[in-house]
Amino acid sequence: MQRTNSKLITVMAGVLISAAAMLSPLQAMATEVVMYKSPNCGCCTDWADSLRKEGFTVVENQREDMDRIKASYGVPEKLSSCHTATVDGYVIEGHVPAADVKRLLDEKPAIVGLTAPGMPMKSPGMQPAGLPPKNYDVLAFDKDGKAVVFSHY
Repeated sequence: MQRTNSKLITVMAGVLISAAAMLSPLQAMATEVVMYKSPNCGCCTDWADSLRKEGFTVVENQREDMDRIKASYGVPEKLSSCHTATVDGYVIEGHVPAADVKRLLDEKPAIVGLTAPGMPMKSPGMQPAGLPPKNYDVLAFDKDGKAVVFSHY
């Protein structure tokens, strides 16, 4: 009986190792997004929900000092939005779609983060859930505040 259990354990361990090897690095890690938002902002919570639907864990922190938060993470005023988040060392400013966050984590470019400046009306959190992003750009920005288009919707 003990020998059968040992074989079963060995087979199960092999199956688990094989399954883990098939996961992408993004799937294998627990991807936590830490978001800072004003207590009165409902669209921020809707954006967080859009990320949760895509497999992210989102921790929401309500703050009254959003300008200070943005400055501490190096978000230039001209690139700011209503909420600021961090994930894996990157800053995510505003209504950036989950697909762009996933691409960022996959490609790992040498930037500070991504931003959807302002509050684009057809972005996740600003329109009914499930609709595709439309009519705005997501920008990648560096430590000097220089921004380039990362995605166009």
